[in-house]
This record gives sequence, structure tokens and C-alpha cells, in this order.
Amino acid sequence: MTVSDWSDWLPRAVEAADPETVAIWYLGCNGFVIKGSEGTTVFVDPYVGIGDPPRTVRMIPVPFDPEDVTEADAILATHEHTDHVHGPSQAPILENTGATFVAPDDSLSVAYDDEAWFDDYDLSEDQFEEVTEGDSVDVGEFTVHVEPAYDPDASHPVAYVFEHESGTFIHGGDTKPAEEFADIGDRYDLDLGILAFGTVGNIPDKETGEPVRTKWYNDENQIIEAASDLDLDRLVPTHWDMWKGLTSDPKVLHHHAKSFEAPRSLELVEIGDRVDL
Repeated sequence: MTVSDWSDWLPRAVEAADPETVAIWYLGCNGFVIKGSEGTTVFVDPYVGIGDPPRTVRMIPVPFDPEDVTEADAILATHEHTDHVHGPSQAPILENTGATFVAPDDSLSVAYDDEAWFDDYDLSEDQFEEVTEGDSVDVGEFTVHVEPAYDPDASHPVAYVFEHESGTFIHGGDTKPAEEFADIGDRYDLDLGILAFGTVGNIPDKETGEPVRTKWYNDENQIIEAASDLDLDRLVPTHWDMWKGLTSDPKVLHHHAKSFEAPRSLELVEIGDRVDL
């Protein structure tokens, strides 16, 4: 069972919030919880695991215990990696709230086969919905569009565009710049974008334990390229806080972004912070 470093204040804060537009809380890594003005609550890639030390070592607090979450309409997964699809982080939320798990095929395979969530949690098959690029899903007051993403380390990554009467934003998962982003930027008026950012580090190989030069996330130039192609008003960099050896300082992005028309501003958040559309 997960033990939160922060007790239950963050789930209680989300439940108590009454946003005028859309409130978005950063859960660290690439996790978010989103709450609309009518109360619809959606999690994207929530992860409270500690990684796989000494290869991947969590560098930030565990901000909540999934057992403490009592309100959720859906959990969305962007791709199949452990820090995006993780039974101990997500299945208790599904079990307690009856929320729907929305994900592409390879992410669902983790839940069905690799981790066998149905063996350990009281879940029903109708709580799981497969999506792919081009699909749209209505979740309460949100319409969520499934768009292409480019993550060469994942087998089937997607991005999610959330449309709400208050605005539109995109969660790109761990995507790097993609040829489709200019088209996405043309089709949507994106008020805010969430993109992964990190540095290059020596991470122990899974088999040998020997350090290997590893780059899992956008560098400074790639994240601004992606944000520019998407024509973002506001850029929220993520994932820079999570893994030992791959952390970075998002403040450097001010220098990389200042000569580009987009993103028009940087929204730098730490774990537990809230931003609003």
C-alpha cells in the first residue's frame, strides 16, 4: 500500500475546490488531476511509485495515497510505461470511484496482462475504454480528443487535447516534437500545453547495471520546438523533477523560448501546485 509523504491534504484540496474555469494540479512526474467548473475530475498519468532503485530513483515526495481519492470520473494514460500505467497508483482510484480508465491498446495490455489488475482489485470490464488517434471521448464537461504523439521509447503513445467551455489544453505525455504538431496547433486554439522536459544522464542498464547515456525526455530545444509548433499560449514543463540523474531546471527555458512567438509564457510548477485556465 502506498504511504503518502503529504497525508491526504492534496485529494482533500481537489475535492474542496470550486474552480470558475478549469483547475489543474501537478502531481509530479507527468501526473495531473484536472477539475472543471461543474466538478468533473480527471486524472492523467498519476504515479505514486518509487521507481526501480537503483536504476530509477524517485526524487520527489509521494503526494497522495490512491486510497484517499474519493472523486474521479476518469483516468487517462498516455502510454504504457510504468510511471504512466501503474496498478498500485491507479487501480485503487478506479475501485473506489468507479471511474473509467481510458488508454491506447498497449497501455490496456499492462492492466489486463502484465499487471493483471482484475486479479488484485474489484474492477469491471466496462471501466476500461480503448482509444486511438482520431478518437474523441466525452468525460463530463470535457471533450477529450486523442492525437498523435512521438515517443520513440514507447510502443503506442498518444496525446490528449481537452476542450472545455473555458479553454483548451494538451497533455503530450512524454512526446518529443512530432510532424503532426503544426497541424494540431492549427486545429486547436491551445491555451496551455503540458510537455516532458529533462536532461541526459547515465542510467544503469536493466540487464547489466552498467551506466548508459539516457535521454527519455525533451531537451531545452526540443520542448520549445514542440511548444512552438503547437502554438501554445502557456507551456507547463513536466518530468524534470522525477528521476535521479535526469532532473533539470525548467527556468532555463526562458532563454530558449524568448525569441519564439510561442509559447507566449512559461508556467513553471512544482509538485502540488495548481494552475487554472
